Amino acid sequence: MDVNLLKKLCEEYGASGHEERVRDLIISEVKDYCDEVKIDNIGNLICRIGNGKPVYMFDAHMDEIGFVVKYIDENGFIYFVPVGGFWPPTVINQRVVILGEKMVTGIIGSKPPHIMDEEEMKRPLKLKDFFIDVGASTKEEVEKMGIHIGDPIVWKSSFEEIGDSFVSKSLDNRIGVLVLIEMIKSLKDFAGTAYFVFSVQEEVGLKGARVAAYNISPDISISVDTGLAGGSPAVQEKEAPPKLGLGPIITHVEASGRGLVASPYVNRWLIDIARENGVPYQLDVTDGGVTDAAIIYITGRGIPSASVGIPSRYIHSPNEMINKKDVDNTIKLLLRAVEEGFNMNS
Repeated sequence: MDVNLLKKLCEEYGASGHEERVRDLIISEVKDYCDEVKIDNIGNLICRIGNGKPVYMFDAHMDEIGFVVKYIDENGFIYFVPVGGFWPPTVINQRVVILGEKMVTGIIGSKPPHIMDEEEMKRPLKLKDFFIDVGASTKEEVEKMGIHIGDPIVWKSSFEEIGDSFVSKSLDNRIGVLVLIEMIKSLKDFAGTAYFVFSVQEEVGLKGARVAAYNISPDISISVDTGLAGGSPAVQEKEAPPKLGLGPIITHVEASGRGLVASPYVNRWLIDIARENGVPYQLDVTDGGVTDAAIIYITGRGIPSASVGIPSRYIHSPNEMINKKDVDNTIKLLLRAVEEGFNMNS
């Protein structure tokens, strides 16, 4: 696993609908390893290796949750709306980067506790209550910084190694992106065609994956994303049984069936590969949260699909956490699966 590349991927900025910087970094890494590299009409990066049947599609979304500039008041404070799923307390006093004509750092401001009364302390937080301070005093100063309505905003957070783990913004889902890049660089002899899709706009409705799946129409699809991990005081085991360090998550059902209901044949194949090759794995069923696989499997005439998750703590925050061993084992599992092949008659 290329840790330096993961750091670059995580620290790059790519809110939903603005994934260009991430996409350019991926292209620079994979272009010499693929038979074809192209960008489709919605902005997905699609890389192909091989020809013939079966046709595999591996998907990982490039985008990260973020915000967009909605309004700039006369005193130079910026108001925003979310692009993706946020829990309001995670944004308090965090640093962000506004990607306007140039990159500008700001702070999501809030009222200090020193002047809050008891009722204010108890009141539920709402994103509309927050604002961004870029150190300006007027609207005109903000505009001179190159900031305008509609500009994307993302966390400003550094990548760090902590023990056996990585901590950073946007590990959801730059870690999936890294897995696909490592597969592209390592994949050698296999039968068929492998498409690697780096999709856009997953965080706002699985949009890019739907377009890619329709155009590719693969025989089998596997989405690689983060998966919710328990094992901390914040999350009970019955809420999220998977844990960091115990292997990739093979999901049977997402969002109580509102998301993916995985192909039992594809899941059985992955489980058999894991057992035969000594790769640790975990199984999960979720009652919330979906991945690109949820839209891929009902695209076109239907596509047998699975979702493989890398266990993660603190998802959708500026400091998500994953374990190094889970990344290595995910790469090993998926490489062995393609090299051994999927029996289309199973």
